[in-house]
Amino acid sequence: MTHILVIGGGIAGTATALALHKAGFDVTVHEAHPDTAEDIGAFLTLASNGMRALAELDASDVVTALGFPLRSMRVLDAQGSEMAQVPLGEADDALLRYRCLRRGELSAALQAEAVRRGIGLSHGARLVSVENGPDEVTARFADGGVATGHLLVGADGLSSTVRQSIAPGVEPVYAGQSVFYGYTRSAPVAEDTGHITMVRGSSAAFGYAVSPDGEAYWFARVGGDAVPAEALAHPTPSRWREQLVALLGKDATPAVGIVAASTDDIMATNATEIPPGAPWRSGRTLIIGDAAHAASPATGQGASMALEDAVVLAKSLRDTPDPDSALSLYEACRRPRVEHNITASGEISRGTRAPSRTGGGPPPQRPGDDTLAAQLDWNRDLNAVTGTAD
Repeated sequence: MTHILVIGGGIAGTATALALHKAGFDVTVHEAHPDTAEDIGAFLTLASNGMRALAELDASDVVTALGFPLRSMRVLDAQGSEMAQVPLGEADDALLRYRCLRRGELSAALQAEAVRRGIGLSHGARLVSVENGPDEVTARFADGGVATGHLLVGADGLSSTVRQSIAPGVEPVYAGQSVFYGYTRSAPVAEDTGHITMVRGSSAAFGYAVSPDGEAYWFARVGGDAVPAEALAHPTPSRWREQLVALLGKDATPAVGIVAASTDDIMATNATEIPPGAPWRSGRTLIIGDAAHAASPATGQGASMALEDAVVLAKSLRDTPDPDSALSLYEACRRPRVEHNITASGEISRGTRAPSRTGGGPPPQRPGDDTLAAQLDWNRDLNAVTGTAD
């Protein structure tokens, strides 16, 4: 196996290209959007496991130049009283600290790093079909372009075209919450940067963090019916702000003041998930990241899990000479961990699992936590780590 096609130039796809390139493969990335400006508004947090994966890709400097670190988490109840304050992840290690940053900026930075390393990346390449052969796989694009490789990795997100070629009919389902994001520089909060505050409101889950220059990043997760597709296609930020202010105003927390002070840059989406158990591969085609295992954002692990995917896939292919065996190894390593995240995050979003006292994530021990550092360690053979070496 020498040439690998990656479909999708977002976080999962570009990180995978970096990992495959480091492992010695010839890789090209095909991104449907015409530039790197897609989805510039929403933000995310990278957890310590995601930062560890980036460190193994020699990409820490690229990411720590963006956003700001989060060392701890405060949890408030609906009356604004502090329930807990705890360290976040591996806060003592500067490379592994949680990081808050805009999604679009992260994608753009990873793409720039891929180009700097000599990885081929094309924009405006919208996939329309995949054809598996015995020795090669062919991707066909809307503009008439064709690309052929020995493996195709679909990192093309929730609405994955690659997934439809593997598992027709598998679609994301609503996970029980609508999610709103926004920013403000005039929020009525006076606190130092470096931590995130989670508010357990009576009608919504709310979180915010303040950047070093005083900008508050916030999100609200609201249960109930999904935001209609028409409303998402034609956003009404001022109306969303009014609705959130009315909802959050039921509690005595900073949330209502933060939202009220926000501009019309408020964004909305629906929390969705891919049902566990869906196929990930067929022939020389594999899906990763949100295309394979999207989860609701309640656990805050989507981007970090995608970064883990990138490293483990590259190591599987590097350390296992047979492509089919390599993909089987990858799936054995990844499926229990990411599907646990789908289930735990979905239960929190639907209200069937109480979030932990210290922050709303899954239980402290996730499948694979005990072996993750070894699996991601670039210098260790993955077969030896998993006990599958001959």
